[in-house]
Amino acid sequence: MARALDDAQPPADTVSLDYFTGLYLAKDDPWDLATKWHDQRKYAVTVASLPRRHYRSCYEPGASIGLLTRLLAPRCDEVLAVDSVQSAVEQAREVVKEFPHVRVELADLPADLPGATFDLIVVGDLLYYFSAADLHATLDGLVQRLEPGGDIVGVHFRDRQNGGNYDGFQVHAALAERPELEQVVHHEDEWFLLDVFRRTVPV
Repeated sequence: MARALDDAQPPADTVSLDYFTGLYLAKDDPWDLATKWHDQRKYAVTVASLPRRHYRSCYEPGASIGLLTRLLAPRCDEVLAVDSVQSAVEQAREVVKEFPHVRVELADLPADLPGATFDLIVVGDLLYYFSAADLHATLDGLVQRLEPGGDIVGVHFRDRQNGGNYDGFQVHAALAERPELEQVVHHEDEWFLLDVFRRTVPV
């Protein structure tokens, strides 16, 4: 289905923390990430798409229960994974407990962006929950924390069946518009979009 960037708009307000907390109260794994094949495949494609064998420091906002975090861990010297829901953070810590170089922390974006810089940022199925203002602030913050030559990976659901929903199509376009970033990988299929952008070294 053909899409246009203006065929859907971001939510008027960023989806609330109470909403996500309620999802985790109702079910430990609200999106069945641990059991759905298309999510397992998505994570495998994400890790396989990383252009470099190894990274110094990775930041993963919206890490949920840590399944992708666990796959990123062997590829990085350090990983900081964050989520806004305490129960998700606790589950993720259990999932990655074998990796002492991985930290899982509670954080709410864009307010709680870290002070450090990273050569890898992986953001999945998160950006379309933000209002336009919060999306802009989050992308500003992520790009500022991405070191020159570093990679930022966006992987988001795309609604190919219904169309007209604010999804990976729009948020990846917003990433692509950043003048500091150059696209180096693009993957598109029936379930999701994946793009890797590299921060170009300033002249």
